[in-house]
Amino acid sequence: MRTSDAHEQNLVSVIMTVYNGERYLREAIESVLQQTYSPIEVIVLDDGSDDASPLIASSYGEDIVHIRRDRAGMGAARNDALGHATGRLLAFLDADDRFAPDKTEHQVAELQEDRSLEVVYGHVREFVSPDLPPDAAGRLRAPAPRLPGRLPGEMLIRRDSFFKVGLFSTRLKLGVGLDWSARAAEVGLRSKMLQEIVYERRLHANNNALREQSSRDHYLFAVKAALDRRRSGQGESPRRAP
Repeated sequence: MRTSDAHEQNLVSVIMTVYNGERYLREAIESVLQQTYSPIEVIVLDDGSDDASPLIASSYGEDIVHIRRDRAGMGAARNDALGHATGRLLAFLDADDRFAPDKTEHQVAELQEDRSLEVVYGHVREFVSPDLPPDAAGRLRAPAPRLPGRLPGEMLIRRDSFFKVGLFSTRLKLGVGLDWSARAAEVGLRSKMLQEIVYERRLHANNNALREQSSRDHYLFAVKAALDRRRSGQGESPRRAP
């Protein structure tokens, strides 16, 4: 196989969307750039931030692909970023979290070893953000040291398999990843759960679920939609490949 062909076959596109995430964005980007695997392309889509997030992303120059758009929400932002991804393997990272250093290496190895696998998941370690003052940290729930993860952040998925499930919902403020994962389970992608910790989830005062208190019912909507689809036997949301 030629070098260019091998690069194309093995390229991982990491999709990251950010909205006013200046505090943690650099750490998230670095966790991708410092992966023990290559080749990786990092796509950071700024969803209408009015803080320093665009400056932080643009400071990486050609090391990442940086796109800006008007505020449209996580689902629309992820879908837009997917249109810029060129890899045959896709990964997703929230701008306040981190990849474990060897996440991509472990997951790519599994997909290369078993060509019938469509998606590989791994475990999550939660941590309280060290920048929080003790009183704020004390109000958060205790972090889980180890959890099996089946949300987009914890997976590496083949591009074609992703589009079997379809794009992310643009109707939800919360539960975007939960909704997509529910649809993925309904499609029945052939998957594997690794025992390794692949994702580090930050607990902090401005987690999306806390910031969008008024939209908490969107989680319930995502769950209800999944149950309704199972009862009716209907398909998922429209699929589109860029």
